[in-house]
Amino acid sequence: MKHQPHFETTASRQAVRTKALIADLDRIVQILDDSIAAEEELAGISDRSQAGYPQHARKMAARRDNLADTIAALEQRLPARR
Repeated sequence: MKHQPHFETTASRQAVRTKALIADLDRIVQILDDSIAAEEELAGISDRSQAGYPQHARKMAARRDNLADTIAALEQRLPARR
């Protein structure tokens, strides 16, 4: 049986790195979601429109939303699955 060398293309290496980055960002989003929920529970307010909504939760929510946008943009860069 003849051994054939495996050649990995630059595009496939980039796709692997992009998928790893997306997975890392997904974990950060989950951590932020959990932290936001904890802040809301502590304050007893889950409606962002209320004046007493925790400022720290607002900032984390904005960060989470930005990360979600980044994830969506990265997913668009990935080659289409066959």
